[in-house]
Amino acid sequence: MEKENRKRTFFEKLTGTMRLEEGPEEVSPSKHVTKLEKKNGQGGGNWIEEENDEAELTIDVYQTASDIVIQAMVAGVKPEDLELTIARDMVTIQGKRGENRNVDEDNYFVRELYWGKFSRTIVLPQEIEPEEVEAVERHGLLTIKLQKVDKDKKNVIRVKSI
Repeated sequence: MEKENRKRTFFEKLTGTMRLEEGPEEVSPSKHVTKLEKKNGQGGGNWIEEENDEAELTIDVYQTASDIVIQAMVAGVKPEDLELTIARDMVTIQGKRGENRNVDEDNYFVRELYWGKFSRTIVLPQEIEPEEVEAVERHGLLTIKLQKVDKDKKNVIRVKSI
């Protein structure tokens, strides 16, 4: 089935839930199952967690008069574990949230936090200046300001005689 092969979002991995497809489908308790419940054999379904899987980062993208702004929650991620790749029409955010606890799997009652690699590529609605980017993380919120290309901007050049 196509539903089982689609990539889970960062939020789905973070909360341990699965996205319901749109339509008149009835919600069953097995649709929202934590990893611990799967490990203990509860909550049916064919969901398999892959260790090398990469989560998709959830984002907000909006514009101001001069900028395109991208915001993403990256709580628990060190700035050196974040990588931003900026092009004129695309931004890629990659990172890794490292788990620094040494707790035996059998000692968890509930395990819903996502630890591991994540990424997101955003195709921008208009071109930006790749050199004019400001990225700030504050209290777990990453805010990236991308200056829009001003196509109406004109520059008058004086011709010199040699």
